[in-house]
Amino acid sequence: MSDLAQSLPWGRDESELITELQTGSESAFDWLVTHYHTGVYNLVYGILSDSADAADVTQEVFLRAFRGIRDFRRGSSLKTWLYRISVRQALNHRRWCWRHHRQQISIDAEEEGKYAALDLKDGEASPFECFETHEMQARGRQALTQVPDIFRSAVILRDLEDLSYEEVAEVLEVSVGTVKSRILRGRRLLKEILDPIVHAQPIVSAHPAPAVAAVASPATGKEIAVAAAALMAVRSTRSAS
Repeated sequence: MSDLAQSLPWGRDESELITELQTGSESAFDWLVTHYHTGVYNLVYGILSDSADAADVTQEVFLRAFRGIRDFRRGSSLKTWLYRISVRQALNHRRWCWRHHRQQISIDAEEEGKYAALDLKDGEASPFECFETHEMQARGRQALTQVPDIFRSAVILRDLEDLSYEEVAEVLEVSVGTVKSRILRGRRLLKEILDPIVHAQPIVSAHPAPAVAAVASPATGKEIAVAAAALMAVRSTRSAS
């Protein structure tokens, strides 16, 4: 995809891409979907924790983007604009489910193969390593589902999608100070949720996430490492279905 992106004019110049999109170019829209589909899906999935719902909402996001591109204001980037639509649609979908009393499926009761896109597929890993990694992925996903939406969205955008504080603020339409506060609170909640794991088994990540490790709280090094490992496990295995 990177080679294709560089071979097209809008792969290097977003303003040209926006112009093409606003004139109705199908090839430009196909490029937009191909280039941003994974990021949008991962963000929506992080909020909804259901692969089927995430796929449906992702389609809706791009449909809305197609319909609204003519009104796109160039003061923001396409990425933050798409992510803003993604967060809104994901949260709207959750509210719709609650209103219609839709049965919520626990992450602990996931069906075999339901999250195949997130399963470890490393032929060189030992069975124990596969099991350990799968357990960390599951615990990381479960912990994220327990963090309230207002904090979870900020943490996902910052720690899993690598957006800057300014970009997260633009997506969520709040101040940078509010973003930092939500991320701090979300990371602390994640650590608190994962705290029992710390005392149950000594899991330490070999590659801790600096952003999580920077949390200013009385957590021990092991606690921070587990929270970081959980996020890194989810991040390293996310994939669009």
